[in-house]
Amino acid sequence: MHTASSTGDPAGAPDERDTAGIPDYVDLAWHGNDSRRRGPQRSLEMRAIAAAGVELADEGGLSRVTMRTVGARLGMTGMGLYRYVRAKDELLALMIDEAIGPPDFPAYGPTGWRDRLTAWAYAARSRFEAHPWVLGVSLPDPPALPNQTQWTERGLEALQPTHLPETEKLSALLLVNVYVRGQTQLATGLTRRVQPGDNPGPRYAGLLLRLADPGRFPRLVAAMTQHAQAPPADFADDEFRFGLGTVLDGIACRMTPRPTS
Repeated sequence: MHTASSTGDPAGAPDERDTAGIPDYVDLAWHGNDSRRRGPQRSLEMRAIAAAGVELADEGGLSRVTMRTVGARLGMTGMGLYRYVRAKDELLALMIDEAIGPPDFPAYGPTGWRDRLTAWAYAARSRFEAHPWVLGVSLPDPPALPNQTQWTERGLEALQPTHLPETEKLSALLLVNVYVRGQTQLATGLTRRVQPGDNPGPRYAGLLLRLADPGRFPRLVAAMTQHAQAPPADFADDEFRFGLGTVLDGIACRMTPRPTS
């Protein structure tokens, strides 16, 4: 598996990973630049670097984000930035953690696991919608940065009322996260050219009805005909709600006692 540690350091700095295998940029994000660290002291905080990258991506997409442009926004050279991050994929990981931020939605309260996990999913969706470029980035290492870890903890907290094994809680949370990311990415793409107040669902249905021959695509035409005739609705929100409910139904099935053979 490719990780940032295998890319080498363009600046030629020695590998500063500790014996536990923690990437240097991850350690800096968690603990800052303290006296335990070998080598020259760094004057910037990792959050400042991440915030500069987020600003650039929000302004003009990921194409605007380079080591040079981020360094320039911070008043330093691109090569100087390599004292903090070894490669652009590490920079992008820090940017994602900064863009997502901490899970500061309200405490769950005495609700069931479905309501809790639904709140988690909608909160995550709102962060992705605010920074859609996040959905096109692959992480260089497993998510272990501070904000990502807090989101995982809150998701597992949502599942605490269940009796799923801890490993299955992690798997269930991963499933919900994959759904939220995928559905948000799809909805963002479909609505990119839609005018405010317009609904892409009926428009898409009408397009396919003009293109698809009922003899070749009878099932698709039947579905699109029904969709085109449905009352006006928020396409993205309706699809998100339906899909999330279906995913939660599947998780609920895992909690049903299974017959022993």
